[in-house]
Amino acid sequence: MASDEEDECGYFYDEDDAEEDAAAGLEEGAAPPPERRADYWAITQESLPTAQKQDLCTVMNLLNVKQHQARALLIHHRWKMDGIYDCLDKGRERMLRDAGIVLQENTIMAAAGSTPWRIVHCNVCFEDIAVGVVLTMDCGHCFCNDCWTQHFYAAVESGKKQIRCMEVKCPAFCDEDHVRRLLGQKYPEMAKRFNRFLLESYLEDNDSVKWCPSAPNCGRAIRVGAGERYCEVECPCGLSFCFNCMALAHSPCPCTIWEKWNAKRSEGESIKWILANTKSCPKCFKAIEKNGGCNLVRCNCGQCMCWLCGGGTGVEHTWTSIAGHSCNRYKEDSRGKTADTSREQMQRYKHYYDRFKIHGDSCNTEKQKLGPTLKERVRLLEADLQRPLTIRDGDWLIRAHRRLLVSRQVLSRSYVFAYCMFGGDLRMQPHGRAGLGVARNLFEDQQEQLEQHVERLSALLAGADVAAMPEAEIVQAKQKAVTLVKTVERLCGEMYKCIQDELLTLLVEPMTIAAYRPDGPDKAEELAA
Repeated sequence: MASDEEDECGYFYDEDDAEEDAAAGLEEGAAPPPERRADYWAITQESLPTAQKQDLCTVMNLLNVKQHQARALLIHHRWKMDGIYDCLDKGRERMLRDAGIVLQENTIMAAAGSTPWRIVHCNVCFEDIAVGVVLTMDCGHCFCNDCWTQHFYAAVESGKKQIRCMEVKCPAFCDEDHVRRLLGQKYPEMAKRFNRFLLESYLEDNDSVKWCPSAPNCGRAIRVGAGERYCEVECPCGLSFCFNCMALAHSPCPCTIWEKWNAKRSEGESIKWILANTKSCPKCFKAIEKNGGCNLVRCNCGQCMCWLCGGGTGVEHTWTSIAGHSCNRYKEDSRGKTADTSREQMQRYKHYYDRFKIHGDSCNTEKQKLGPTLKERVRLLEADLQRPLTIRDGDWLIRAHRRLLVSRQVLSRSYVFAYCMFGGDLRMQPHGRAGLGVARNLFEDQQEQLEQHVERLSALLAGADVAAMPEAEIVQAKQKAVTLVKTVERLCGEMYKCIQDELLTLLVEPMTIAAYRPDGPDKAEELAA
């Protein structure tokens, strides 16, 4: 019969359920896989042509157009394939025309046939030129090669990556192959520059590709799938960042709130110093610093106060006492005096900042010290060939440690969200204030439970010296770890859902957060060149 036992951390778990979890849960990942795996790729300078070619070929095959026409269409839609699919409803011809793409046969060259000696008049240099040294674009306009070459040179020199026809008011783009060929004959360096422009356009004009913000820069660009703007991704260099705002990964905080917090953090040390070294005047509430003298302090407003208790006093005093004032006994203040708003705000900031920092520091310690310790314990356990294979498998410890770090980061950032969300700085919908109290209680209950279970998981992993444990204790530790991992994952998921569905919907400014990933941001895969 199953029995409920309480572990040494005070957490209840069911033995039968834990055994099932140990057998099938943590080994396969304690949480179910996310609904949809995002398409993340890391692009280097070497693999950039391959990445660009993939999208170009898709459009070329879809619409039966040339490469330069496909590129012009993709740049027009900022390399969004879903935008092209949406515009197909208007019809292929109209979609191409709106993007400045002209589909027309090369009528002059077709008429010339096999008569390269035929003479054509160039309307730029006003010379009569043989057809063999005349170039005609898709739009049907033709000029001599020398004029085209100078036109291409000037366009590339001015930084253009899309070069339009020389004909007045002609919207057509010139064929990239023609630009490369003519520039390469006379200005090879400018031809290389043009090629570089075309490659860089994939990064500069593409809403789905951004440079990794690592410093120093690792030289990779990250491409995400369509509709993945609000996501977090880990570059192969190891940096995890928000694809929307390019800041370090910060879920479950929306980008706007994270930006507000970072602006506030610049004042953090000053606020902590003020709280530690000053007291507020009981009359004007300005901060007062005492750098010597007795315990009677006079504010610039004229009010005298006792430095020990902060209460207002008269002027008469000696070195050891103030006339008519004593504060050796603690008294409950039930008079409802006017609050020192500025100090209350500083105290409130310190409350959330301290918890944000404590969990952040704990995460760093658990990563830098606990992580290597667990790996060494797992190595020793796996090297003990006297134990059964199922006992020697210590991967569950490594996976539980990974979930601990992610949960710790979620918990740390949840205090950032709470500080900004419940501080009255964000504009609420008309019905927002009424629903805020209930949603706040739900969020803070989830936050409190998550905090408790994260600490229990941390303590369990820190004490799990599996290499020195008897087999029965290893099985028990594994069962507890599985249960705690499932619990913190569930609480993290519920907190994300509460933030997105219950709290952010109360705000006037639309906000969203990246989806919860139990193992942290998805890793971008290197795109092969």
